[in-house]
Amino acid sequence: MTVEIEIARPPHVPIILDLMEQFYAGERYPFTREKARAALEPFPADPALGRAWLLRDGYAAVGYFVLTLGWSLEYGGRDAFVDELFVLTSHRGRGLGRSALEVIDEACCELGVHALHLEVEKDNFPAAKLYRKRGFEDHDRRLMTRRFIER
Repeated sequence: MTVEIEIARPPHVPIILDLMEQFYAGERYPFTREKARAALEPFPADPALGRAWLLRDGYAAVGYFVLTLGWSLEYGGRDAFVDELFVLTSHRGRGLGRSALEVIDEACCELGVHALHLEVEKDNFPAAKLYRKRGFEDHDRRLMTRRFIER
């Protein structure tokens, strides 16, 4: 099996949306296709927002991952967030998450990123193990979120 990684382009939006729906269902996150589309459509067209990639096994999309860009005073400048990393169940355990993180590391170096963040569900032990092996540390902080209502 040779899985290829390609940078996501605007025509890939429907493919990523299908994968997002599977990811969100598995994690029991709320998913509304139109809201997801509205958030995703500008992303591959605007490199200032970050990068997205598809994982392909032949012609079939088997996963995707997204790096978003930000700025942090604490970390001395540009920071980034692994916003989503999803691999179909059928393709897990084959090193695709590790490969995705290697691509993300390369992108961070090219983009001058000082710190890379991610979040992982507390019960997702395989992912947490992978992230620790790649040098991520748990700061024992709480990720807190406040949503703003669309106006």
